[in-house]
Amino acid sequence: MPCFYGRRRDDRVEITGPDARHLARSLRARPGERISVIEPEGRLLRVRLEVVGEERVAGRVESEVEHRPEPARSITLAVAVLPASALELVLSRGTEVGAAGFLLVTADRCVARVRSDRTARWATICREAAMLACRLVVPEVRGPLPFPQAWEEASRPYLLDRAGAPMRALEDGATLFVGPEGGWTPAELERARGRVLSLGPRNLRAETAALVGLALGLGPG
Repeated sequence: MPCFYGRRRDDRVEITGPDARHLARSLRARPGERISVIEPEGRLLRVRLEVVGEERVAGRVESEVEHRPEPARSITLAVAVLPASALELVLSRGTEVGAAGFLLVTADRCVARVRSDRTARWATICREAAMLACRLVVPEVRGPLPFPQAWEEASRPYLLDRAGAPMRALEDGATLFVGPEGGWTPAELERARGRVLSLGPRNLRAETAALVGLALGLGPG
């Protein structure tokens, strides 16, 4: 079962909204069961449920331990706009791996287009993945921005391409640019000169490169 985000007052915890409905409907939680609740300050609570309803779930804290699940490095994943299924996979799995945030980028060879009604869905995907991974924070999805603007505004930017130097752990606060499916154009690679990294000679799907690059960029631990 995933962890949940709730409001704590003394030894009581309350969960409302979609999370309460998820517990009551999908997970069929019942009074007397125990769930894990995250406190943003860095504690994991073990909560025994007393009230379970579609609008409100409440329980009592039975125990708590220090919880430090966030990576030592903060890495933002700048993803060229991908088809919906591939992009949603990157957001979900990237959140689980430990991305600090996501920036959507419109590159010259992007084929997919961003729909204006997807923002809420992306936020939900990241929230559900953060709950599954018991993270303290839910990564934000920003953009899309044109590649030149995204590159200029990014903190410590690096770009993934087969022609680059071997991939390594990145410094804290870095931004890793990945995709699109058709690869970067010569002009985009020129803009990133000296800051291009590679995952090796194999041709990888954009979503595969994003997740592997993020994991290597975060480093061990």
